[in-house]
Amino acid sequence: MKVEYPKRISLANLPTRIEELNSLSKTLQGPSIWIKRDDLTGCATSGNKIRKLEFVIADALEHKADTLITCGWVNSNHARATAVIAKKMGMKSILLLRGEKPSVMHGNLFLDGLVGADIRYLSPAEYERRYEIIAEIVSELKKKNRVGYPIPAGATYPVGIWGYIKAAEEIKNQSPDFDAILVPVGTGGTYAGLFIGKKLFDLKAEIYGVNVEEDEDYYRERITEIIEEWNKSFHQPISYSREEIRIIDGYQGKGYSQFGRNEIEVIKLLARTEGIILDPVYTAKAMRGLIEEVKKGRFNRNEKILFIHTGGIFGLLSRVEEMGNL
Repeated sequence: MKVEYPKRISLANLPTRIEELNSLSKTLQGPSIWIKRDDLTGCATSGNKIRKLEFVIADALEHKADTLITCGWVNSNHARATAVIAKKMGMKSILLLRGEKPSVMHGNLFLDGLVGADIRYLSPAEYERRYEIIAEIVSELKKKNRVGYPIPAGATYPVGIWGYIKAAEEIKNQSPDFDAILVPVGTGGTYAGLFIGKKLFDLKAEIYGVNVEEDEDYYRERITEIIEEWNKSFHQPISYSREEIRIIDGYQGKGYSQFGRNEIEVIKLLARTEGIILDPVYTAKAMRGLIEEVKKGRFNRNEKILFIHTGGIFGLLSRVEEMGNL
């Protein structure tokens, strides 16, 4: 079907490559596993968030915005991508980050500071009311004749969702015969975009998400909310059932931004078999889920599985001490 996309600005290196993980597939003796390299969407803008920001920035410019305001954890990939793109577009950025200011800035946070983002650290209690704080900042900017544009965490709102709707179309054009597509789930926006894209472009693949925090019930409800928000915002609603939202639970470990030996071993495995670097917060947990589910027999030997690499290398580099002696 013909899909009417909203305005978009080309910011990412697209289409990203799809590569076969021959060594991993052989090691697991299971299905054929492939990877879509969305870690290669850019350098300082690498990862899945830049796909969403292509539509977000276009909308911000339509609203005459001069300042992007968003939120996330201290080493947020999304906040880093937003800060970098804001500078590229001649805009300012304000980042509300959950956590204390560290004595030394590493990873994404280092890049946030390098490009001159206005970084504001929030306590857990303050972060709970982050969207109220963002609204207050927008009001303060308006008094100074400036225009702030609020972006939810992960750019997970109807405009941002288009990034992975377009990615679904890209996948279909590259290789339409995958039986399953698997992606880490944090805010739920990447999964929701792929799911909507599956419906719009009639993709064969089932979309699976591996949750990196919360549980299956939470994400099924949250993703349903995201899809319904998108349905109401654009005139191309999809029909679906809640049961079609497939979440592979049980691999979130200690919770968001927390990781342990299981994730470290998966990072080492991919690095040493395929030369591909995962991050401990998202992709290592999702890849661990894929590996374990292959061993359990969820996917059979005749299937073709696509893993979406959502990036995160700067987050990994901020956790080197926790990774221990390799």
